[in-house]
Amino acid sequence: MKHPSFYTVVPLLMLILFASCHFKNKDADIIYHNAKIYTVDGDFSVKEAMAIKDGKIIAIGAEREILNEYKAPKVIDCQKRFIYPGFIDAHCHFMGYGLALQQVDLVGTKSWDDVLTRLKQYAEKHPDKDWIIGRGWDQNDLIQEGMEQEIIPMPDNTQLNTLFPDKPVVLIRIDGHALLANQKALDLAGINASTHVNGGIVEVKNGKLTGILIDNAMQKVFDVMPKATVEEKKRALLMAQQNCFEEGLTTVDEAGLMYDDIELIKELHEAGSLKMRIYAMLSDDEANYARYMKQGIDTTDFLTVRAFKLYADGALGSRGACLSSPYTDVIHHAEYGMMLKDPAYFRMRAQQLHDKGFQMCTHAIGDSANRVMLHIYAEQLQGVNDARWRIEHAQVVHKEDIPMFGMYSIIPSVQPLHATSDMPWAYLRLGKNRLARAYAYRELKQQLGMVALGTDFPVEDIAPLKTFYAAVVRKDATGNPAEGFQMENALTREDALRGLTIWPAIANFEEEKKGSLEVGKWADFVMLDQDLMKVAEDKLLKVKVLMTAVAGENVYTRQ
Repeated sequence: MKHPSFYTVVPLLMLILFASCHFKNKDADIIYHNAKIYTVDGDFSVKEAMAIKDGKIIAIGAEREILNEYKAPKVIDCQKRFIYPGFIDAHCHFMGYGLALQQVDLVGTKSWDDVLTRLKQYAEKHPDKDWIIGRGWDQNDLIQEGMEQEIIPMPDNTQLNTLFPDKPVVLIRIDGHALLANQKALDLAGINASTHVNGGIVEVKNGKLTGILIDNAMQKVFDVMPKATVEEKKRALLMAQQNCFEEGLTTVDEAGLMYDDIELIKELHEAGSLKMRIYAMLSDDEANYARYMKQGIDTTDFLTVRAFKLYADGALGSRGACLSSPYTDVIHHAEYGMMLKDPAYFRMRAQQLHDKGFQMCTHAIGDSANRVMLHIYAEQLQGVNDARWRIEHAQVVHKEDIPMFGMYSIIPSVQPLHATSDMPWAYLRLGKNRLARAYAYRELKQQLGMVALGTDFPVEDIAPLKTFYAAVVRKDATGNPAEGFQMENALTREDALRGLTIWPAIANFEEEKKGSLEVGKWADFVMLDQDLMKVAEDKLLKVKVLMTAVAGENVYTRQ
């Protein structure tokens, strides 16, 4: 009997050893499979499964490939559901939204009587409150008998003074750029008919205060209002987080915070109760500059602080947006709107931020405000660059100014829901010709190859799926207008998805960590019940978030 020779046995043993090593499963913490995973990578590829370890993606690919090569204590069958990178809101007011949840909700009020009813109900339920504070009214929605619809005026405080003669009441407009205060609140703030504020308006009719304060004038009331306690802020952050997770958000760009709010967020992150990733823009306040110009950029896995948020002008709805020619529906004071500070101030801050390597993010709505800020940016940026400075809103921009976004690598950060919310009345402010160059998201996207999408919540609804719908379909929730609003500036579905994921990640200097589902990135993702790329247009608003994960951890499951 012949025995195998040494030269036969050794290669056979080596082959067996190689095979056993090759087919030995690699360790993961959790595997998701049997899914349709939109990676939103450079090729916009679609995969079937992914393996996660230590909160990051270690493999993503075909079903058999992942299940054969990896083992995990948790293996989740997604039952053909649809997975996308976690949504990123490129511009919102996260803490402000949470605080507003604890105040009088005036969003959706359709008449002044409705506003008063909600105030009275709140006052009865909270008799211990020294102030009544609400937010969300919009005079464009407050239809009153005999009102001339072409020019809709702001409300006045006559009935507030009657109902609440001894308790201060402050009602902030939906856009956050105007408020209505009763006489008690005005008296406490030291405001009278002769009060003048640079960059703000104290409305006076027939020699009497109406209670309307616009932009910088609001600060006088804010200064005397009770400040939110630390416990109220903690509650606000956690309430906001829960609602955002339910909508598939895993990162929010907080558009304006003070340094002590940043420290509170860090504390909650470290405690593990706050799991929302936050890209924080610091408020345009001297105390923030003093601290962060010395301290520098600050980053953790859950928090990035490297931007300052400034306001060039106000809002279109309250006629504070700075326009280059008068409002079409001029009433009283609001002829052109206004810059909130002198251009020299913005120029000084631009140089300071550029020198220290901070990102400048400036609210600019009107065409005049956009032009001023684009030119100030250009002075510092000097052509193509990687500073990633942003114009927040870029709502009305001169046709000849739009190329400056590409020439100076300026990122447009826009809110598609603003277009569909404003369209019923924006033509009154701007006229048809000027309206045609407003909300120009596709044209803006073409300049730099990207546009970061957000909501500006609580100004708009927090749901990124509603943002997706508004960006692609350009209709309101009722399906109007039937042909869509200025469809030449609608985004494709792929661009809208990138605008909610990888493009805001780029705008935040975080594209190596998040924004797409790729090996090495955080496993932040959302699972939906329908395919955003293929579902019928009229079904988009019915798509449901089934699950949201941050660093592979399930932070929300739809019951």
